[in-house]
Amino acid sequence: MLSAYLPANFDPKRPLALIAGRGQYPIITAAAIRRAGIPLRLIAMDDETSPDLIASFPPSERISLNVGQVGKMLTALSNFQAGYAVMAGQVTPKKLFHGLTPDLKAAAILFSLKRRNAETIFGAIATEIEKLGVTLLDARALLDNELATLGSMVGKFNIGDEYLQHGIQIAREIARLDIGQGCVVRKGTVLAVEAFEGTDAMLRRAGTFKTDDSLFVKISKTSQDFRFDVPVFGRQTLTSMQEAGLTAAALEAGKVIILEKAAVLEQAKAAGIILTGF
Repeated sequence: MLSAYLPANFDPKRPLALIAGRGQYPIITAAAIRRAGIPLRLIAMDDETSPDLIASFPPSERISLNVGQVGKMLTALSNFQAGYAVMAGQVTPKKLFHGLTPDLKAAAILFSLKRRNAETIFGAIATEIEKLGVTLLDARALLDNELATLGSMVGKFNIGDEYLQHGIQIAREIARLDIGQGCVVRKGTVLAVEAFEGTDAMLRRAGTFKTDDSLFVKISKTSQDFRFDVPVFGRQTLTSMQEAGLTAAALEAGKVIILEKAAVLEQAKAAGIILTGF
């Protein structure tokens, strides 16, 4: 089995289009798809997608477009004769709400939404993709080995279970309210919760308080749509923890992707940072 996150009827001979945002996530995803021998095409985002990733595709197997060019993206999927698509990597959040120049398809989508946020916008785009007969895959597909696993991943977790459960409870509640997907707690006190500013800024804020025995918790939403929204933990997250003086993180197993996992685990061990999965 190629991946637990692929549909049962997945056909590895059909082209798969990678809709790539910024960061390492799409690079890692592309490498996994290529290792699996699946025909791969690239839909890159202007000023977002890594130039090196773009250059790794021949011109006939890639296209670059503006974030607002949804119609052009749908046409590209048809031209590529894609059977599947996968979204990987973030788009700079402010581009979804400020300075966006939508084409007619994007404008129609935005006009139809009663509530405009990243989830509703990408959910509507996902619907348009699937109208073409293209299956939008779970973004964890082929990245099974990159996911957080149950129990200790680095070091011995020595923070009391009651404090872990408190952190999980807080993280689940802010996720339910669609505020964010992480928090930092210390001995039953909430030091910081993640909101629009993102994980790194939240960790820096937590670091302004006393951080011994503190715990960073990263979680998925109850109704997480893993086709376009997967919680991630990467080297930058770990660096932000180090700079903030945080020494333990708990990640939801099977739900949080650890980008460049081997390197992250090695860096965490060297820094004395405990990583556990729940």
